[in-house]
Amino acid sequence: ILKLQFLYLIDERHPPWTQKTLVIMRAALALAAVAVASAEEGVLRATGAPKLCETTPGVMQETGRFELGVEDKAYFYWAFQARTKAADAPTILWMTGGPGCSSSLAVLVENGPCKVNADGTETAANPYSWNSNATLLYVDQPTGTGFSYGKGLDHDEEGVAADMYDFLQQFFKAHPEYQGLPFYIFGESYGGHYVPTVGYKVFAENAALKDGAVKINLKGISIGNGLTDPEVQYPYYPDMAISTNGHKPAINKLEYALMKAAVPACVANIKTCNAAQAGGAADGAPTAAPVPPCEQALEVCNLALTLPYQITGRNVYDMRKPCEVPPLCYDFSGIKKFLHRADVQAAIGVRKGYPWTSCDKLVTLGMVNDYMVDCSKHIPDLLAGGVKVGLYVGDQDFVCNWLGNKAW
Repeated sequence: ILKLQFLYLIDERHPPWTQKTLVIMRAALALAAVAVASAEEGVLRATGAPKLCETTPGVMQETGRFELGVEDKAYFYWAFQARTKAADAPTILWMTGGPGCSSSLAVLVENGPCKVNADGTETAANPYSWNSNATLLYVDQPTGTGFSYGKGLDHDEEGVAADMYDFLQQFFKAHPEYQGLPFYIFGESYGGHYVPTVGYKVFAENAALKDGAVKINLKGISIGNGLTDPEVQYPYYPDMAISTNGHKPAINKLEYALMKAAVPACVANIKTCNAAQAGGAADGAPTAAPVPPCEQALEVCNLALTLPYQITGRNVYDMRKPCEVPPLCYDFSGIKKFLHRADVQAAIGVRKGYPWTSCDKLVTLGMVNDYMVDCSKHIPDLLAGGVKVGLYVGDQDFVCNWLGNKAW
């Protein structure tokens, strides 16, 4: 359900963000980071197996946090053992997009072992959960997302990859039973950024393994309805907006012509953004450029190519439906109620009253300079190194649509 929600997509209650607004909100980031860090004290390595979601007899689940090596960061995870042949099952890391959206949403709404009812009072088993055949590892990341916290926020994929590699090293050292089993990295939406860069980080570190580090048995990566190569994907918004796959066109001919006319300027701005990259980090992970070119690309492209669709009131994740609860179009209030319950927070090992949100806007803002970065460039190296790459894309999603994904 949850796909990428662009910063400059707006609903009727929220005017477009201006440069002044962005400056003010950037200034708030430092204060927000302190607030995030102080919201929770101490680190819980593992809290056992709370029977909150996975109730299959004999199937274990675990929640906990691992402290990272920088800025007092601590990442929250929720892991579910495979329901069948657990001793031999692969492990799947799941990262929800946003950026800044909690992977607990996937646990409780999408591919996890249970679904939460509308008022957040109970759960029902999901017979189609991905842990039917794999051990699932859901992680709230980057810092400030969901139940994860720290003093500093990530601003680019270099930081995301470094933090996730730190987390994975600690997880596998704490769970040696998974070290030799196949490992896969999955994500959706903004996961189109996360998955290739985290995958490449693991791949590169494996090739030059440091003393004491665990060699992670990476076998593949997969992206669902992702934003991976914006320069290629953005030009397909006009054609997606007039598509008629089980629905009427969302825009008229004049609006379509205006969107098409805006494509060259959008592409030129994305090119400028990527050209401004300073060559990336030493391990090849992209480093975000100075604010102006990448932020300008985000603004120019989204105002011209995504806003015309959103103001129609259509669901940006399912073009057949109206957007019932802007801006994400779905009602996640039951999930929030469930995760704010004192008994639930005690069971998963977080402090009573922890202010969980489905998607953290400050984390999103912190990554504003990362949106238009091309994250497809590592995929050829992964393929050449024997790492399998999979893409799956629903045909009704407008935001990260199949036309753009097929093109890149």
